[in-house]
Amino acid sequence: MASVFHRRLHLLQTQHDQLLRRPNAHAEAGNGIFDRYAHPVLTAAHAPLAWKYDLNPATNPFLMERIGVNATLNAGAIKWQGKYLLAVRVEGNDRKSFFAIAESPNGVDNFRFWDRPITMPETDEPDTNVYDMRLVAHEDGWVYGLFCTERRDPAASDADQSAALAKCGIARTKDLITWERLPDLTTGSAQQRNVVLHPEFVGGKYALYTRPQDGFIDAGKGGGIGFGLTDSIEHARVMQEVIVDKKQYHTIAEVKNGLGPAPLKTKLGWLHLAHGVRNTAAGLRYVLYLFLTDPHDLTKITHKPGGYFIAPEGEERVGDVSNVAFSNGWIADDDGRVFVYYASSDTRMHVATTTIEQLLDYVVNTPADGLRSATSVQAINRLVDRNEAFAHQNGSPVATARANS
Repeated sequence: MASVFHRRLHLLQTQHDQLLRRPNAHAEAGNGIFDRYAHPVLTAAHAPLAWKYDLNPATNPFLMERIGVNATLNAGAIKWQGKYLLAVRVEGNDRKSFFAIAESPNGVDNFRFWDRPITMPETDEPDTNVYDMRLVAHEDGWVYGLFCTERRDPAASDADQSAALAKCGIARTKDLITWERLPDLTTGSAQQRNVVLHPEFVGGKYALYTRPQDGFIDAGKGGGIGFGLTDSIEHARVMQEVIVDKKQYHTIAEVKNGLGPAPLKTKLGWLHLAHGVRNTAAGLRYVLYLFLTDPHDLTKITHKPGGYFIAPEGEERVGDVSNVAFSNGWIADDDGRVFVYYASSDTRMHVATTTIEQLLDYVVNTPADGLRSATSVQAINRLVDRNEAFAHQNGSPVATARANS
């Protein structure tokens, strides 16, 4: 029996070590806006063996998995003491999610979980499930984690065991190990998801991006990315939500939308990454998009490209909840490089790399959604006209081919 244990242990350790050390190279040439990578940065298989296995041969002679990990997804991100850290949503086989920190020296590979998951304190009303943490280093000196806390709807009948209430949980830390839990956010909306803390004070107050909604899944008459202020983060209360970016018919965000990570401060304003949801015959489709808000008026969008920024491709489209790209974490380095961390199909974590310069070029110079088929054609024709004018002016092969056709 001991030989079975040790053979399996050697195999598991070898495979795990190879996975953690696997280099991650750029994928094939992309769209010029960002680079994808060949492999996910985190999967369920990256979870430490000590989280899943009893490693004592006397109590686990067959080296059976005792605690299963189903997925690693929807991670907050922060640059911390020179390392790239993700606050990962880890989902167990029991469907409960928890948070754990994974660390990389370069942001694209060699991610390793810290020894233990985050021990998140509970409020007087215990959470059934917690997930999708946004990490924000605020100018007040704290690192905040804002996340969704889910509890069963007390008004639901016994026949309905899926009805839930979603609220925004708030915690803060100085070292990403010990966390102080604050009271959940209070708003005038029935439910809240995808709440994000702005990294700076606004008029001496804490600023929050919200996503008001009527139900746990459906936004109902609510929806859109909201914005509000609170005097205190210790007892956060936002009773007036201004909608910054609303859901809209026949767009990538016709069902609902929500902010991803906290926005990045740039020379042109605040750069936002969000997700949009639309309906299809195969179910909901989640994609990511960008927009820019005024440097001083955070509720005023100055530029918003039409369509999506990142959508699930290839194997990314397959998973527990297929056809989903979701992000709540990105890191901007001092040299302008940006690491966008996104989950695919609620199953695994990826990274895409780009720069602030590229993102601003994309946001400012990509046509906005004209909201009609005719305006889409007009945008293409304007681009063709510019290309033909340039070709004729410079005697390019494009102009010669057209002239001889």
